[in-house]
Amino acid sequence: MRDRLKIGIVGGAGYTAGELLRILINHPYAGVEFVYSTSCSGQAVSSIHTDLLGDTDLRFTNGLKLVDVLFMCLGHGISREFLSNNRFDEHTKIIDLGSDFRIDTVFSASGNDRNFVYGLPEINRQQIIEAQNIANPGCFATAIQLALIPLAAANLLHSEVHINAITGSTGAGRSLSETSHFSYRDGNVSIYKAFTHQHLKEISKTLNRIQGNIPELNFIPLRGNFTRGIFASLYAECSMDEDDITALYKDFYASHPFTHVSDKSLSLKDVANTNKCLLNIGKYKNRVLITSIIDNLVKGASGQAVQNMNLMFGLEEDCGLRLKPSGF
Repeated sequence: MRDRLKIGIVGGAGYTAGELLRILINHPYAGVEFVYSTSCSGQAVSSIHTDLLGDTDLRFTNGLKLVDVLFMCLGHGISREFLSNNRFDEHTKIIDLGSDFRIDTVFSASGNDRNFVYGLPEINRQQIIEAQNIANPGCFATAIQLALIPLAAANLLHSEVHINAITGSTGAGRSLSETSHFSYRDGNVSIYKAFTHQHLKEISKTLNRIQGNIPELNFIPLRGNFTRGIFASLYAECSMDEDDITALYKDFYASHPFTHVSDKSLSLKDVANTNKCLLNIGKYKNRVLITSIIDNLVKGASGQAVQNMNLMFGLEEDCGLRLKPSGF
């Protein structure tokens, strides 16, 4: 039996770190060495992530140790600063769950040079296997890219794409704001960052690399009145019939353990608490309608990060990630 991987987590008090811990504590080859948090140093991890009470005796720390893999669960824009101020052994692999390296993949500071691979296994599996550093995709970006990549790979994206996607409140992070309070979210739905959401850049980068010269992506993100999950619906013009498009998608994802095409309409509970992306294809006159659902904290963040870790260290891709959805 192989040795456990020595793992460090930075930014340990947030939702993504809590979800990462839930997965890693039950992963057969993972050993969490430290959970770094300057705001919670000395406190029991279970005092913040109360769902882990009885599962771990770890305490938050403001010190760093030598590890095999470092997960950075920091706010967007903070990862570069953290790496500039903290040097890690060149053999330590880094998986960044923030946005810092998704577009600009190069980091250099005082000889601490690192190049990041975009961590979407459904298109970059071999690059991830060979990578030293991973930029984990965004949650909306994951759901939307997995819905569109097979069309781009078949050179079928030639009309504007219209995207409507709603996300749970955990997508806003643990820090409170006016629009993340219970009194705002409960019984409420609202639009934010229409046509300008930051994940559009990484989506466009991926699709342009696959097909080139992609059409306009019209993205309307919504805040939902639930805690976890993303339900995305996308449509565009397409001349293929429904059966052929469905067959195209099933063939494209046949070798990928977490992305599946359903012949039935989808419900968000089908993926809650799992690392799955489920897709459904419909055809209406000359338009293809694609539904894509994920858990924003798992396949959209921490689960996909562990999936990337598995690939980087030669483990089975689904190791520790066969999680049952909350289907009822």
